[in-house]
Amino acid sequence: MEKITFEPNWKMSIVGEGKDYPAIVPGSVYNDLLAAGRIEDPYYRDNEDAALALMGNDFEYTGTFNIDKAGLNDADEVILRFNGLDTLADITLNGETLGSADNMHRIWEYRVLSLLKQGENEIRIIFHSPTKYIAEEFKKDPAILGTEDAMCGFPKIRKGHYMFGWDWGPRLPDAGIWKEVELLKVKKARFVSTYIHQEFNEDMSKVSLSVKSKITIENKTQGNGANSIETYRDNELTVTKDCGFDVKVTVTSPDGTVLFDRANAFDSLTIDNPKLWWPNGFGEHPLYTVKIELFDDNVQIDEVEKRIGLRKLEISTQKDEYGAEFAQVVNGVKFFAMGADYIPEDNMLPRCNSERTRKLLEDCVAANFNSIRVWGGGLYPADYFFDICDELGLVVWQDFMFACANYRLTRHFEENILTELKEQIRRLNHHASLGLWCGNNEMEMFVDQGTWGAKFEIKSDYVKMYEYLFPRLLEEEDPDRFYWPASPSTGGGFDYPNDPNRGDVHYWEVWHGNKPFTEYRQFYFRYLSEFGFQSFPSMRTIEKFTEPEDRNVFSYIMEKHQRNAAANGKIMNYMEQTFLYPNSLDTLVYASQLLQAEAIRYGVEHFRRNRGRCMGTVYWQLNDCWPVASWASIDYYGRWKALHYFAKRFFAPVIVSCEEEGLLTQSLNVNAEPFDVKKSIRLNVTNETMQEKKGIVSWQLRDPAGKVLEEKEEEITVDALSAKWLEKIDMHEAKLYENYVSFQLKMAGEVVSCGTVLFCAPKHFRFKDPQLKVTVNGDEITVSASAYVKSVEIRNENDDLILSDNFFDLNGDSKTVKVLQGKADGITVRSVYDIR
Repeated sequence: MEKITFEPNWKMSIVGEGKDYPAIVPGSVYNDLLAAGRIEDPYYRDNEDAALALMGNDFEYTGTFNIDKAGLNDADEVILRFNGLDTLADITLNGETLGSADNMHRIWEYRVLSLLKQGENEIRIIFHSPTKYIAEEFKKDPAILGTEDAMCGFPKIRKGHYMFGWDWGPRLPDAGIWKEVELLKVKKARFVSTYIHQEFNEDMSKVSLSVKSKITIENKTQGNGANSIETYRDNELTVTKDCGFDVKVTVTSPDGTVLFDRANAFDSLTIDNPKLWWPNGFGEHPLYTVKIELFDDNVQIDEVEKRIGLRKLEISTQKDEYGAEFAQVVNGVKFFAMGADYIPEDNMLPRCNSERTRKLLEDCVAANFNSIRVWGGGLYPADYFFDICDELGLVVWQDFMFACANYRLTRHFEENILTELKEQIRRLNHHASLGLWCGNNEMEMFVDQGTWGAKFEIKSDYVKMYEYLFPRLLEEEDPDRFYWPASPSTGGGFDYPNDPNRGDVHYWEVWHGNKPFTEYRQFYFRYLSEFGFQSFPSMRTIEKFTEPEDRNVFSYIMEKHQRNAAANGKIMNYMEQTFLYPNSLDTLVYASQLLQAEAIRYGVEHFRRNRGRCMGTVYWQLNDCWPVASWASIDYYGRWKALHYFAKRFFAPVIVSCEEEGLLTQSLNVNAEPFDVKKSIRLNVTNETMQEKKGIVSWQLRDPAGKVLEEKEEEITVDALSAKWLEKIDMHEAKLYENYVSFQLKMAGEVVSCGTVLFCAPKHFRFKDPQLKVTVNGDEITVSASAYVKSVEIRNENDDLILSDNFFDLNGDSKTVKVLQGKADGITVRSVYDIR
């Protein structure tokens, strides 16, 4: 198969307006109209409303291109491929109808050899209003409901659900040609699927590769009418030794050595001493290149090339004394998953690119992630997302794109979604980073509860989709990959799908349930795939979408950029429990980010201390799709919030953490009847490496000046892949509001992990003015303090620094950090002492 040089000149229009605008493909309606000055930035203030209203129109894209038909004389067929159409589209070529599209997650292909003309040709696509469509469909079938944060009827269209609004995203259901358009010249046959199976021996010293290929055959006797590709994909042929075609395989090692050169695909391809692929933190991520070629009478007619990692990646759900574990296993090693939930990076999809995604994923690795979950209400990520995860060692939990909604399984819907899944599975199943497929986000739990009108018919359709159709398809298309029917789930069948002792869990009592951070310690979840806490983005981010008069958290514009109902008030409620009242919006933003970071730290450290019983913490959420107050640890403009720095520390391979007792674990009511407050600490060292670790753990009881009142240290040895408790230390004599504990873990003379704990809320601790001082020397910044200081933040003028550490504590001493990104101009520092 050969890709024909193909660069149409595109223009677009709003149907009925009578004006053409230049168009960029791949692109979108919003992107083209914004470039033309027809609309204002949808992210600024409340411009979202006007942009949403615009989607009540239909839109027309027209592309003209030239063809020299002499170059097609040797073609058996030419395929016009749309890799992504968003979403409801009628397509014509030179006035002839090709077909209609109704799923942005699918590829749409048409046979066009007989329709192409010498010279100029024209593609015309009408995109129909997505908002009118879902409104009309909702009237026809109002029983199909979903989350109230999105527009009514959104489950009725196979379009990224988040585009209709979510509790962190705007209602901006864009349209257009969102992926590349291609012309493909086919000679006789082409690949539609290539699957690479890996079979290891017991000690993983050898791996055998086998390749299974499927093709479709084209010949001129089929006729040259314009037909949707689906009319002959049903005639896919599995390549066998006697099918008339040959498949050859070339395997190249990570160092460039050719291990097999056009070997017969039907032979066993055995690699001795394979270089194994490991998740981040456990080893290297070497990638082998596999080129698969299709031959007809010794003439190559198609080829595909894939990069694979040699590894065995499984999920263990074996029963144990607590219930049943849920643990990811790579190359025989159970590892603790550490990461966050990923949402689409933008509502304006043309703004997404590989460079932006690489930066985001590299920021994950910088924070010691080994896992990332792709949430099911967005989009299937681009190829480059998985390529980068392969390179960085990030294990991907991949939801299918179904979330927080009920679906009616009509014949058309079934065919549509199964084609969607088949295409996505075939596109992605070779990736080393792809850890598992998951049927949906939160639907087993909600359907079980009868949420959004889930009656018996909806429950029946649910089971058919996620527990029959999807796993049956995967048995054919990706039999080596683990499938999980929903998140959260215990394995299906509506068997208590959010059970804390089995499967994966979404836990939201801290935040949605207004529970204190200490509530995490009541549970020992097996794998926590969602939990989170909100904060405001950087002031510099807020300034991007507001005017000065908007900069109050309860203003109209600030609430428009807060999509979780009453969440700004919720942040203030938690703030009241923790900090003094902030004296400015800037200080409030800082305090909100500390709240978020402390909440997630409190949970993660607890679950890591209970490694073995719990085997994963994936917090909600990694990123934003527009500038907004949300659960993200990195905001829309790529600025790290406090949480991301905290994650770098609490996801570190080896950490020391403290389970303290104090007022936070007992009562924060200052007017409670006096009682004997239990004060204690118990330290724990967690080792998420495959080597035994030895070190020295020390702690100090200090006063507000940082002066040591009592201290102790002890040597410790921690087995690989384990957590070890130290003895509980009674702190009965410590003063509630004037003493705190600092603790450290040293290995080879270097502090690798440290922290501090209070016995009261920070707002009541009697901090002294730390008289912070800061000096800059090249790419190093040093902060010094004259007293104990909590959560020191270093900022530059644009608040775009990324540092080796930030939001750290000092014990009346100093710390030097490296500038990793940004310029150290106009440096300022602040701490919890300044929240007043």
